[in-house]
Amino acid sequence: MTGLAAFDTFLQSTGGLGSVLGIPVRSFVNAAGLAVLAFALGGGIGLVHRWYADQTVPEGLSVLVGLSGVALSLNTDFALAQVIDDQTAVLGLETAVFNVSVFLAAGLTAAAGGRAGDRLGAGAFALTGADSVDREVSKVVRAVGRVVTVDLPDTEDIGDIEGYDPVPSETKAEFGGATLVFPRRLTVEELRRRLVERLKTDYGVGQVDLELDEDGVVEFLAVGSRESGIGPSLPPGTAAVPVRADPPHAARAGDVVQVFRPADAEGGPKRVTTAEVRGSADDTVTLAVDEEETEALDDTTRYRLATLPTSPRADREFVSLLRAAVETMGVATVAEGSPLVGVSLGGLAVSIAAVRPADGTVEAIPARTRTLAAGDTVYAVARPALLRRLEAAARGDADAEPPLVDAAGRDD
Repeated sequence: MTGLAAFDTFLQSTGGLGSVLGIPVRSFVNAAGLAVLAFALGGGIGLVHRWYADQTVPEGLSVLVGLSGVALSLNTDFALAQVIDDQTAVLGLETAVFNVSVFLAAGLTAAAGGRAGDRLGAGAFALTGADSVDREVSKVVRAVGRVVTVDLPDTEDIGDIEGYDPVPSETKAEFGGATLVFPRRLTVEELRRRLVERLKTDYGVGQVDLELDEDGVVEFLAVGSRESGIGPSLPPGTAAVPVRADPPHAARAGDVVQVFRPADAEGGPKRVTTAEVRGSADDTVTLAVDEEETEALDDTTRYRLATLPTSPRADREFVSLLRAAVETMGVATVAEGSPLVGVSLGGLAVSIAAVRPADGTVEAIPARTRTLAAGDTVYAVARPALLRRLEAAARGDADAEPPLVDAAGRDD
């Protein structure tokens, strides 16, 4: 205000010049001051946006902030004019032209200020040390950025999960090297879960072994096809054989039946074997029998089946649950010098189904306080990523980190 008062005194001292040019020149000075204000506000938001999100500020945001400051200033001037000078000609032609001109100039200067602030911020942060700034900003980008993008490894860098059928190379080529977009404000664990779901639903992958670093970058990716059919649930030494038979009433998969050959000239019905029903369609029944008894069955005889009373099969229920879950089972033998030696089962971030000592029988569902020793074979249920770490630690790899839980009981 002191500068404008001095300028008014100068205009009054010029006599006619002041009366002719006083009002236009004063308006021009006011407009220029407001344009500078918009430039400063746009530059400030550009600098803050570059520091906070490591991205160029959207031009609309810098213009909005700049015009907001100009609008606040004009409203304040008009309110003071009403109170002090009792001026109410806000809709007058001169006032309207002045306001429109100021807003136009302020919009242009605010956009320019936003670009200038962004360049200033990028240069200043680079001078302060790119490594430390990039590391800190990368976490913020994934927390407050508009979207989260994840770049998948190239096709040749995508591995296969041991114990699962390999995914066809054509399927790997579909998502190898692709960039997937996810919503903002995701933690690393939420991002990992979303990415696994996308690979399963969009590309038909059965199992995914995925590791992300703290910035959400893919460090390891392996995929596998979930086996279909009855093959994975057949115990060792058994085989599945289709036969012609009338399945008993209400018979279902898992029921134990006796298989009888119909009566012939040599006598009455003869029991052939005891089997387990795995499925049926019309007059065809799939039976699980011992391998050596498969030769006793043929595809020309129509057999009779008798259901036997039996208790629920825990192994069948376990296999059914495991096939439907995202976890799988792995087996690891603890070697000499392994970091697992002396670790209690309760301290592992995996579910231990059984342990077989080197010189003993299998211990099913062992106590959590039991400690591991060299030569122990561990049967664990967990995600493939944790099983891979468990197997590496059991082998005693130099850089292996066993999957442990922290003091609060969470996976490390």
